[in-house]
Amino acid sequence: MKKTVRDIELKGKKAIVRCDFNVPMKEGVITDDNRITAALPTIEYMLEQGAAVILMSHLGRPKGKPNKEFSLEPVAKKLEELTGKPVIFAASDVVVDDDVRAKAAALKPGEIMLLENLRFRAEEEKNDEQFSKDLASLADVYVNDAFGTAHRAHASTAGIASYLPAVSGFLIEKELKFLGEAVDDPKRPFVAILGGSKVSDKIAVIENLLNKADTIIIGGGMAYTFLRANGFKTGNSLCEEDRLDLARELQAKAKEKGVKLLLPVDSKCGDKFAEDCETCFTEDENVPDGWMGMDIGPKTIEIYTNAIKDAKTVIWNGPSGVFEFAAFEDGTKAVAEALAANEEAITVVGGGDSAAAIKKFGLTDKITHVSTGGGASLEYLEGKILPGVAALNDK
Repeated sequence: MKKTVRDIELKGKKAIVRCDFNVPMKEGVITDDNRITAALPTIEYMLEQGAAVILMSHLGRPKGKPNKEFSLEPVAKKLEELTGKPVIFAASDVVVDDDVRAKAAALKPGEIMLLENLRFRAEEEKNDEQFSKDLASLADVYVNDAFGTAHRAHASTAGIASYLPAVSGFLIEKELKFLGEAVDDPKRPFVAILGGSKVSDKIAVIENLLNKADTIIIGGGMAYTFLRANGFKTGNSLCEEDRLDLARELQAKAKEKGVKLLLPVDSKCGDKFAEDCETCFTEDENVPDGWMGMDIGPKTIEIYTNAIKDAKTVIWNGPSGVFEFAAFEDGTKAVAEALAANEEAITVVGGGDSAAAIKKFGLTDKITHVSTGGGASLEYLEGKILPGVAALNDK
């Protein structure tokens, strides 16, 4: 177990907090402030405990150089609006300079300051020792609440923890609780739903979950590699020809371990990858020539939702089809609705496309936990150690 903000004395301390304020922007206006609102419980708790709070984050890909397009100034204004408190924006192209140090030194308990985009410095992603020390010099304690970057060993996620007492905020605490319990101590039956386009992206996840899950459901483009490996026709569907042996091996391992590995038994197809394409349903696993499988079919939907209905723990990472196109959203929607309807199960949705799907269908509040970190949650499901979590102090 890792220490959290509850486990340390904050009164009179300066706390530097790694947040994930990598929000979508259009012409300098934030179009979705979910990541900012998600950080508020930690920030408000620390202020209530009498800390002075220094926030830091990256935004976009400025490639290690100052770029006004990726300034965090709009985030400072949004934070003021959401907290009802002034937020001192420490505008510096080098993130930490003498002026920023002076502002940090003058910061009083209950006050908030936000640093400029960490990735204005190439040293951030290189986990540079001096930059880690510069960040640490501003505060007495370090708090990581950015699960979305916890799989990266950067100066603000790992390096800084060598120089200050290091604890998690409430967001990371929640991620570790739900992802950890779901993977390491699940209530059974434990069902894992894996989608997305490529088997190669999910090999490590499948291999790790073969040791833990009772049922693994395969959807999305990756399913057609498995179907081709089993001798079915896949038409123009996504298929990794160089992964057919691997698909057979994974199925053999599942059989050996007594894990049910479910594949589509029918598909909804398009004659091209476009929203306005012609569509058809297959009778079985075979996709006709000239067509591509773009969603699971009605028979598969019934099999998959029945498996979800009886589960006590469900992890979902990756959509069942091209849900961005209305014609091919039914499979992903049915999976999402089955999760939402199973009120007895712990339901955990990995970040990225699955989280976007849950949001699209208005089901976020019916899911036990929707992860804030796509890449981080995927690596956690692979059984990897996350540097940003490993660097925190143990209880």
